[in-house]
Amino acid sequence: MNRLTIPAVILLVVAVGGLFMMSVRTTQKVQADFLGIIAPFLKTGSRMEARFVAYREGLKSLDQLEVENKQFRVEISELKATNQTLRDLEVENARLRHALEYRERSPFKLVPARIIARDASTWWNTVKIDKGSDDGLDSDMSVITEDGLVGKTTTIAKNAATVLLISDENCKVAAMIEGAREQGIVRGERTSTNAEPEISLNFLPKSTRLQRGQKVLSSGVGGVFPAGMALGVVNQFEVRPLDCRATLTPTVPLTTIQDVFVVVGKK
Repeated sequence: MNRLTIPAVILLVVAVGGLFMMSVRTTQKVQADFLGIIAPFLKTGSRMEARFVAYREGLKSLDQLEVENKQFRVEISELKATNQTLRDLEVENARLRHALEYRERSPFKLVPARIIARDASTWWNTVKIDKGSDDGLDSDMSVITEDGLVGKTTTIAKNAATVLLISDENCKVAAMIEGAREQGIVRGERTSTNAEPEISLNFLPKSTRLQRGQKVLSSGVGGVFPAGMALGVVNQFEVRPLDCRATLTPTVPLTTIQDVFVVVGKK
């Protein structure tokens, strides 16, 4: 052992002995001083630990929020689809309710039918409905809606029938102008499948004077179509060498009709 080591050991022994010989109050003071020195470091470590825990929990919350967000998006899409379905059902219900009310107040015996087929090549000429001879239908029966005349039945099967529309040039309806004596024949005009259908009122006297927007009704002449059914409104009017002719816009929206009535008799 060298000369420097012996004094160091002696000092260590003296210091340890001094610590043991200290009073309790002195020991507490030393501990308090030491705690005061290391306290800032303890606070810094505690804050860092708290931040780390919060960051870790924040990451977990973000994952949970992402999952919940996806669930909410799915639920919103489902609610939108349900809402649209309910709106469609509401429109369908209102349409059927109006049809039922018309059936109740109509002077005719009506058989309700739905359009089940429509050929693109004969879009403005014919449609197929879901009622036939088993439901009391026969050929040359008027087909109507609450808006007016649609056409007449032609080919009849047991559970289906073909309807010739008034927009077909072969469908001819005896007609009259509302509030006037003049009468003529309404028939369909040949048109492409991309154009809106038109019908025309022909064989009017040359003295006839029409105005745009006047209504044209069925006259009942011929016995096929009942009198007073709306056919269309005057769109254009021209005087020809032998007669007058008016172009009409059909009263019934032939492009969008889904449900019709077949007149099978009078009440």
